[in-house]
Amino acid sequence: MTGTGDAGAVVSALERIGRDDPRLSAFVEVWHEQAVADVERAAHLPLGALPFAVKGRAGIRSYAARRLIAAGAVPVGSTSVPDPGTPWQTWGLGAHGRTVNPWRADRTPGGSSAGSAVAVAADMVPLATGSDGAGSVRIPAAWCGVFGLKTTNGLLPSPDRTGLASAGVLTRSATGALTYLRCVLDADRGRGPEGLPTVPGGHRHRVPGPNPQAAPALPVPAVFSPDLGHADVEPEVAAVVRRAVDHLVAAGVVRPTDRTCDLLDPREAWREVRGGEPTPYARELRRENDRRLDALFARVPLLLSPTTPNRPHGHNGPGEVYSTALTWAFNLSGHPAATIPAGFTADGCPVGLQLVAEHGADVSLVETARAAQDALSTVRS
Repeated sequence: MTGTGDAGAVVSALERIGRDDPRLSAFVEVWHEQAVADVERAAHLPLGALPFAVKGRAGIRSYAARRLIAAGAVPVGSTSVPDPGTPWQTWGLGAHGRTVNPWRADRTPGGSSAGSAVAVAADMVPLATGSDGAGSVRIPAAWCGVFGLKTTNGLLPSPDRTGLASAGVLTRSATGALTYLRCVLDADRGRGPEGLPTVPGGHRHRVPGPNPQAAPALPVPAVFSPDLGHADVEPEVAAVVRRAVDHLVAAGVVRPTDRTCDLLDPREAWREVRGGEPTPYARELRRENDRRLDALFARVPLLLSPTTPNRPHGHNGPGEVYSTALTWAFNLSGHPAATIPAGFTADGCPVGLQLVAEHGADVSLVETARAAQDALSTVRS
């Protein structure tokens, strides 16, 4: 993923936003004049005036956005996030109204990185920043049919004092996420710029520096868990993901193992940590899931699961379903996690396949995701 070295890519992005955003409402603000004026500064830097979007009005101040700008990317606007009063906070509110899923306008794009996912899925920008505290990058990426990455918790600065939220990125493919990682990681030290965050209860994420090794040897040994041992997954969503995993096995990308991944339902632990006062029960539940994941990744480098237990729901909300059921365990544990498009349900809704790796293995995770996404590029159902 590179820029053009002139105003062409930025102007094209602004034209697409002007044409498509009134229908999709992915953006809160669009910075036309500033973006065009910034091309001259950026054109001769490594990213060569690559246009990108930032999550929410505050996203331009994030560490990742500042690193991208320093490398020659040009921010063209801020994307929608949920209105503060939105129940379940799963859709965005942009300048033209509620943000809609580009595949089905009657469905939510997910959230909270709603506009970022839509902007990438609709090809308004090739890359958008996000943040993920319970699945806020992975869920909209899965429901909009794009790539999404939650980095290892603590690898990059985050304003979330609970330690649950981590910086992330949404792109059309995993290749774009490698560009993002090259820009935001500290190349001299081989890791992010901050130390390990301590969260309520004294919990510490173990964050070794990201391994800059070449793409992992294929096939990658993997554990596939259709429900992580606790989630109630829609049968059709499960079937789409199962077919995708079978395709990856047949293509020589992953090698299934006979191990399983059964986690305790993290819902109460996540809620209590988010609230700032986890009970002894919540702390022990979290420690137990950490032990199970440590044991898994000590033997197998990759965990696969559906990204969400459900397809995109309507704009009135998901009812009693927790769309986060398969994602928020890894906000508690701190592991890097990505989602790639797995296919579609019969009614035209995108489905995501989640890939999870050990702490600090962000680069090799994205390399594996790139191989998997290439293999699944023809999967549509």
